[in-house]
Amino acid sequence: MIRTFLISKLHQVRVTHADLEYEGSFGIDSEILEAAGILENEMVHVYNIDKGTRFSTYAIPEPAKSRRMQANGACAHLVSPGDRVIICVYADLNEEEWKAHQPTVLFMDEKNNFRYKQPYENAHSETCFLHTAEV
Repeated sequence: MIRTFLISKLHQVRVTHADLEYEGSFGIDSEILEAAGILENEMVHVYNIDKGTRFSTYAIPEPAKSRRMQANGACAHLVSPGDRVIICVYADLNEEEWKAHQPTVLFMDEKNNFRYKQPYENAHSETCFLHTAEV
């Protein structure tokens, strides 16, 4: 049986820009895309914590360490700079795949710096650290 599972999640991203005139998509700092395992042009689901709106689009890279998160095109009607959103990627997995699967979850701060969620069995580990854009 094939089931749909969470693959990657960016929790509480701050939208930094919105461009209604752009052709579409959601721009995400390329360092964060890589850390979350999200590919360029991959479908993303965006859930606006502040407004309750939801939409699907595709991810495009923004400059690494810019912490830029930009809604483009029609989705710019559904989010505004400063809004907090959750961005998720899902995939269909067979039983063998989902039994071994752990999603990649990044918790974002107000400046879109991130830390990884620890695996469930190590949830209280002190090995978690914040990844910042500062060099």
